[in-house]
Amino acid sequence: MSTPVSTTVDARFGDDGEPPLPWTDTEELLESAQLYWLSTVRRDGVPHVTPLIGLWHAGGFVFCTGPGEQKTHNLRHNDAVAVTTGVATWAAGTDVVVEGRARRVTDGDALRDVAEAYYVKYGQQWRFEVHGDAVGPVDDPGWVFRVEPLKVLVFAKGPFGQTTHRFA
Repeated sequence: MSTPVSTTVDARFGDDGEPPLPWTDTEELLESAQLYWLSTVRRDGVPHVTPLIGLWHAGGFVFCTGPGEQKTHNLRHNDAVAVTTGVATWAAGTDVVVEGRARRVTDGDALRDVAEAYYVKYGQQWRFEVHGDAVGPVDDPGWVFRVEPLKVLVFAKGPFGQTTHRFA
């Protein structure tokens, strides 16, 4: 499980005296989110952003995608990603940005654990089975990627505050 090596607040972007959001609260936001946005970079440097379901699982963000999807093509050339979640409001809620590197998960035990976690979070529609180094239906399995955080930014709104969690 990842834990930050430092947590700071940037007073330039918050209300006076607003404390940093504790890591445990940030993880709770990441765990409870239903939808995330994944940003990858195409070979030509153009960003690619897409909504997807996923998991904050054992200290990292986990997502599934098909081997032929744009996300996968991008990750073959550049594994740097940003994952965002939050609310589309100006003065209420909290937004979170996870910056890190996406690595493919191929270990059978880890894949079974991820498949179970998807089912627990999203229900029967997302019951995955493990097929070799992939998960999903046997006729269309997907690859699993895990993003270990390097930096997590938290944007609190009402009161306003910006917290940065940094990782080794």
